[in-house]
Amino acid sequence: MVSPDPLLRRDVDAEAAAWLARLQDSDRSAATETAFKAWAHADPANEEAFERATEIWAMIPGAMLCADAPVSAPVPLPVRRSSGLRVTAFALAASLLLIVGAGSGWWLFARPIDYATRIGEQKVATLEDGSRVALNTDTEIDVAFEKDVRRVTLERGEAMFEVAPNPDRPFIVRAGDKLVKAIGTSFIVRREGSGVVVTLIQGKVSVSDVSAGAARPTLLAAGERLTAAGPNATPLIDQPALDAATAWRRGQAMFSDAPLAAAVVELNRYGGPRITIDDPHLASLRVSGVFATNDTAEFANAVAALHGLRVQKTGDELHLLR
Repeated sequence: MVSPDPLLRRDVDAEAAAWLARLQDSDRSAATETAFKAWAHADPANEEAFERATEIWAMIPGAMLCADAPVSAPVPLPVRRSSGLRVTAFALAASLLLIVGAGSGWWLFARPIDYATRIGEQKVATLEDGSRVALNTDTEIDVAFEKDVRRVTLERGEAMFEVAPNPDRPFIVRAGDKLVKAIGTSFIVRREGSGVVVTLIQGKVSVSDVSAGAARPTLLAAGERLTAAGPNATPLIDQPALDAATAWRRGQAMFSDAPLAAAVVELNRYGGPRITIDDPHLASLRVSGVFATNDTAEFANAVAALHGLRVQKTGDELHLLR
């Protein structure tokens, strides 16, 4: 039996602990409960982590005696027959928060939660407000929700956000020097170094600089994409093919007359044998088509057949040659 990745288990355990805190908050909403159920149903590992968390809290001596605030009613749990989750764990969780947070039940709720994927991995998470976020390959975000604002920081990579509407609690994503503000919408943010790309799928978002002050933000309409190459670069706005922009959600990369060099960079993001172009004259060749992101060899062979090239495999690299 293969042991679970300790880093993945740590992430899931952190999420489980955060859910215990959210479900005990006095402002807990139906959306929070729905989001919790979706999270628990998404993966058996989530329910197992929640069970571990409740058992740990249950073992804290005198935990119930430290709780000086009423405990809200438990939310029905999506429990499998073998789960054994305890309803009383919610009270114990609230007690632990009072102990660790020095009287503040917001200790875990306000604590940033990290979501990350490795190269070649993708992940979908449901946030406490019911919003959903899909992380593409090699991506990391930090989520820090407060009572009056929902903040997410894209540290690196690419993520698609489907935001639960709440006009009184704006949803703001920071990527580099850009702030993307949305109220009930769907959009993609990609960050590579200092470059940021924002693609609006539906709804409305505003994009501004972190240090913009009173400067008017850029408003995007559905189907528009904002590309900022760096902090001092003038943002460019165009209208890409949305099926291409969201192709990674389907495990695909779509190109329409793209330079070979750019297509290779995109495919290499997902791992597998790395494609290398040794002859700089080949970089400007054009590529069109739909390719699986988990099969760089298939892409290399297709390009070679299209342009009369050959593929030479050396170790973990695929060289495109004349």
